[in-house]
Amino acid sequence: MILRSFFILLIGLFASGASAQCPGRSFTSGLYGAPVCVPDTPRRIVVLDPFYNLGMALELGLPLVGAPLMSVQDHELREKADGAMVSDIGEARQPSLERIVALKPDLIIGDAALHSQSYENFKKIAPTALIAAKDWKEHFKTLALLSGKSEEAARMLASYESRVSAIRSKTGSRTMSVLRVTPTGFHVYLDGPAAYAPYVVLRDAGVKRSAYETTEDNTVFKRPEWEDLTLLDGEILLYVVSGKYEAALDDALAARTTSNPFWQMMPAVASGNAHRVKRETWMSFNGIGSANRVLDDIEKYLPGTP
Repeated sequence: MILRSFFILLIGLFASGASAQCPGRSFTSGLYGAPVCVPDTPRRIVVLDPFYNLGMALELGLPLVGAPLMSVQDHELREKADGAMVSDIGEARQPSLERIVALKPDLIIGDAALHSQSYENFKKIAPTALIAAKDWKEHFKTLALLSGKSEEAARMLASYESRVSAIRSKTGSRTMSVLRVTPTGFHVYLDGPAAYAPYVVLRDAGVKRSAYETTEDNTVFKRPEWEDLTLLDGEILLYVVSGKYEAALDDALAARTTSNPFWQMMPAVASGNAHRVKRETWMSFNGIGSANRVLDDIEKYLPGTP
């Protein structure tokens, strides 16, 4: 019993000493592998994904030196990254360690779900923070906290919340369905606990989805067959055409899909309330700007909103 108490005391002293040795700030939660020590004021940041971390880092004005630009499908986001002189570190799933080393980062930021398998490699290069957030707003707050930009993030989120509040007061009981059209079939991203960010924005704004598009578990999306499309019975239908990132191929896919008799049977199509929306907004969500583009679509296509 005395020996066990001694070891517990020893472990506590070691942990306390390790924390004291952190030359910056120690994060004990919200990150993969916590506690994680990060610089007080990072000056050369590399992000490992072209979605939340790249978009949010640019929105917060972080000193970004590298990102996997090869994987960026949002043209506006790519232009922002190029304008900020961000260097390409390759493909998001396997970024080039050599390019990252050459950039001499003092902080590497990634996503716990995407990058935890390579965590040991990244942290050999620089302090590495892999964010383990449940939703996009929590991710934004964590990134801001890591980089000393919490006040800026709070202002941006407050502006977003103000806008969704104004829209929510006018959405009423109207419903909206959202569908992704791909060369291999349909995807319906669900409103539920694990909803993808654009659909969280819909919920924030008070937009109701059909029963088929709603879940109480952690299912993210369904793959409906043609015969299931009538279950998407929202009075408004927004659809994204997502093929091989070539406009001509997407347009051809859209034409084939919308001429099908099963498509014509969808309630919103039959009433003339089906609208094709931009792929970047609904499939490449990357921060406050993306959230506002979703709200733009709500205001544009849901009658009576601001």
